[in-house]
Amino acid sequence: MSERKVVVDLQYGDEVRNPHELPDAARIQAWVEAAVDGSAAGAQLTVRIVGEGESRRLNETYRGRKGATNVLSFPFERPEWMDPPLLGDVVICAGRVEAEAREQGKRLESHWAHLVIHGVLHLRGYDHETGEEAARMEARERKLMAGLGFPDPYAGEMAARAPGQ
Repeated sequence: MSERKVVVDLQYGDEVRNPHELPDAARIQAWVEAAVDGSAAGAQLTVRIVGEGESRRLNETYRGRKGATNVLSFPFERPEWMDPPLLGDVVICAGRVEAEAREQGKRLESHWAHLVIHGVLHLRGYDHETGEEAARMEARERKLMAGLGFPDPYAGEMAARAPGQ
């Protein structure tokens, strides 16, 4: 058995009724490790899978935006003396992931992988608030997804999006 590069605490919110129908811990672990890419070996983070209600409350409380969202990231700003480093928390709304995969014509597993990677990249300091930041983050996501055997998560979206979105 290979040694885990990152310790992932996988949690399920109270609204998640069928966790056995979601990606298993091994797949989530692999996606997290791809996003960390050896740069934070020994790090710890939480991936919490939630329902629409919890996602909506967190989105409204911490981002000031109404409604549930697909993924939220909460980076942990650790003191330098802390070892192992805590990267933070990634919160994914199972219902939004499923709905988006259907709406966008994507394989469900591929969309799950993308959102886990997206959330972890936010913990690592990536962002998409400006066009330049978005281009950098999306390029990283494309490379990681391809390395895992998944298609480009942004294929077909570029024409529909304005720069920086």
